[in-house]
Amino acid sequence: QVQLVESGGGLVQPGESLRLSCAPSGSRLEWYAVGWFRQAPGKEREGILCSTNDGGSTIIRNSVKGRFTISRDNAKNTVYLQMNSLKSEDGGVYYCAAGPDCGLAQGVWKYWGQGTQVTISS
Repeated sequence: QVQLVESGGGLVQPGESLRLSCAPSGSRLEWYAVGWFRQAPGKEREGILCSTNDGGSTIIRNSVKGRFTISRDNAKNTVYLQMNSLKSEDGGVYYCAAGPDCGLAQGVWKYWGQGTQVTISS
C-alpha cells in the first residue's frame, strides 16, 4: 500500500508563503493524480488543487486562484503545493492524496497522507 507523507507546514503571518511537499513510500507519484485537500477547524475537508499524472493541473477552489500552485518533480518523486499571500482563511490541516484521476470524489481517493498543520497568525 502506498504511504504518503506531507511536510512543510508551520506557523506564518498573513501575506507570507509556505511550500508543502508530498512524498510517497512504495510507489511513484508519476503514476497517480495527486490532490491537495484542506480541513479547517470545524469544517469539512475540501479539495484545493489537483495534479494529473500527465502534469496538468485542476483548480478545485477558486479562493486560491493566483496564489497557490501545484507542481511535480518526478526525479524527486515529490509533489509540491506552493502557497503565497497566505490569508487567515487558508489555515487548517493540509492533506495530499493519490488516486487514478482528479475527478474523484473525496471518498474515492485511495491513498492519504497524515496531514500537515498550517497556521496563519499575526
